[in-house]
Amino acid sequence: MRIFVGNLSYSIAEADIRTAFEAFGEVTEVKLMRHRDTGESRGFGFVNMARDQQGLEAIDRLDYTEWAGRRIAVNVAKPREQRA
Repeated sequence: MRIFVGNLSYSIAEADIRTAFEAFGEVTEVKLMRHRDTGESRGFGFVNMARDQQGLEAIDRLDYTEWAGRRIAVNVAKPREQRA
């Protein structure tokens, strides 16, 4: 299951995200999105979890919780739309 994690503090690292989600099950990938030119965090990323049920539990427990001073958004990732 692919999960969107948004409104992240710019100080959060991929390792921090992995640790938080591993409490709910096997994390297969964490990708923190970064600015192309500066390499700084864009404040959102994606987590892939091995089992859907574990992902749904992570979403339920982590969505709208405060993390590093910000209320994060956690939900099922939607497919990327094609650009014109």
